[in-house]
Amino acid sequence: MKDSEIISQDFNRRDFLKGGSVATIMTMLGGVELLAQTTEPVKTAYSGAKTKVAVIGLGAWGRELLTSLTKIPQADIAAICDTYPASLRRCASTAPGAAQTPDYKTILENKDIKAVVIATPTHKHKDIVIEALKAGKHVYCEAPLANTIEDAKAIASAAHAAPKTQLFQAGLQTRSDPERPFLLPFIRSGCLGTTVMARAQWHKFQTWRSQSPNPEREKELNWRLDKSISLGLVGEIGCHPLDQACWFLNGQPVAVTGFGSLLVHRDDGREVPDTIQVVLEFPGGVNMIYDATLANSFDSEYEMFYGNNAAVMLRDSKAWMFKEVNSPLLGWEVYARKETFYKDTGIALLADASKAVVNDSPEAKKALERTPLDHALENFVLTAADIAGNTQDYVDLNGADDVKGLLEYLSKNVPKRHMCSYLDAYRATVVAIKANEAVMSHQRVLIQPELFALNS
Repeated sequence: MKDSEIISQDFNRRDFLKGGSVATIMTMLGGVELLAQTTEPVKTAYSGAKTKVAVIGLGAWGRELLTSLTKIPQADIAAICDTYPASLRRCASTAPGAAQTPDYKTILENKDIKAVVIATPTHKHKDIVIEALKAGKHVYCEAPLANTIEDAKAIASAAHAAPKTQLFQAGLQTRSDPERPFLLPFIRSGCLGTTVMARAQWHKFQTWRSQSPNPEREKELNWRLDKSISLGLVGEIGCHPLDQACWFLNGQPVAVTGFGSLLVHRDDGREVPDTIQVVLEFPGGVNMIYDATLANSFDSEYEMFYGNNAAVMLRDSKAWMFKEVNSPLLGWEVYARKETFYKDTGIALLADASKAVVNDSPEAKKALERTPLDHALENFVLTAADIAGNTQDYVDLNGADDVKGLLEYLSKNVPKRHMCSYLDAYRATVVAIKANEAVMSHQRVLIQPELFALNS
């Protein structure tokens, strides 16, 4: 990288509302923090060999992925790849033992590398993912899968057709956050009463633009500002909370209405809005509202699910419940730990509410400091290692011809970890693409149910 080249650093996802300050505000409002039970040390170690992994694409988010991988002892970062030499040099200190290459095909040809993390621009995912799967690699592909439904379907179909001994995981990392699977049955079971609506927001004060003295390089860096290849704020950022709503509400939207405007950054040549709003319509009349802006950081980002008995807020990988004063007792409250918040007594909802649980142990605090991305990549690396180790064990005892027996053995011995599947990722990408279509057209766009099926 030339000394004169300036790469924007406004992709930082950490904001002023963190930790205790948010907790204090929420509890003063009468919120009850919802915590998954943490009574034992967090077990992340795997007894088998490390997984040799490569990162393809070293932009701002690719560097975030690379840094997260360095926290995982079982990840052996064997190679890094980017077509821009300066990006390779920039990441050399983060992964000092990794081979550097501008050509991802050299990684796919390397038999020792078992897993690849693909973090190229969204519109460049398809060919790399499909070739990596054909090369027998475990694949972690960033979300959204693609910028067109055709490419997203091609990726998901390739993942579906890959041998069952291969792992495909999409980068919708909130699905790997331990707090979310804990909350899923809580919300779906009706504890909030009748679900009435959901909403989410993402507010940042940043430009989304990177600068370079090289016009061609600057255009490459700012692909997200090009409407012909970018899904904009609702796709590149909103795909996560929109997927969360589909997951928690257990359904797919039937229509989406969108609005988008260039209000602040209108003079720098960009083609995508810096402020957007969308409304997803779910079957049964429940709507989800999402808004995002690059013009203001107030109130940062969070998600809300509302019922007539209570509401749940998800923020900073934590959750709080706000109960209505006349909401009925659920029965298990008598066993749960009670906490006093402001002028009310709250109930700590835990994975095991039949006994008091202390969540301020060093192990619990350490677990809460880990990001959803940390969990997602760790689940990917450990599962890849488990597949390799158990496959070798089975082949050593039974030979390599009994494929059915091997798959049964893997299903029993490879732990089920939370991760986003190719089908969920495909459906989330469809929603993001249709939402962006609505934003760019300022219209209501119907989403036909057959779009969510791979064989349509």
